[in-house]
Formats: sequence, C-alpha cells, structure tokens
Amino acid sequence: MQNLTNNPNPPKRSEIRPGDSVWIIEKEHYGTNNYTQGFVKEILTSKENHSRGIKVRLKDGIVGRVQWKITN
Repeated sequence: MQNLTNNPNPPKRSEIRPGDSVWIIEKEHYGTNNYTQGFVKEILTSKENHSRGIKVRLKDGIVGRVQWKITN
C-alpha cells in the first residue's frame, strides 16, 4: 500500500472481527508507509480504542495495529 500515513481514526475494537481483511502497521514500522495486509486471527487489545490502532495477530502470525479495515 503506497502513499498512506497512519490513520488518525483507526477502527475500534468492536468494528474488528476474526477473519476480517485489514491493513496493519507493525511496531518496527511506525512512522513509515510499510503496511501489511492480512486476515485477523486474534484481537490482542482489550480496550475499545487505542490511539495507534487495535493490536491484532494475523493468520500468518504477524502482530500489528489495525490502520484500515478492508470492506468489499
């Protein structure tokens, strides 16, 4: 994904479900445009909101914070 910046209003926990297709930012890539696309396996953040996004584990094991939920 190119030409994006971190989403100032990332999805809330209640908007994310296992199986959803999302774009995440991994901790080591904060401040860059190096996003990863994948499917949510597990939601790791217990709070409804987080300023950097809800932390999830993707089905391939990558952990990051959801910036965008992909809807079709």
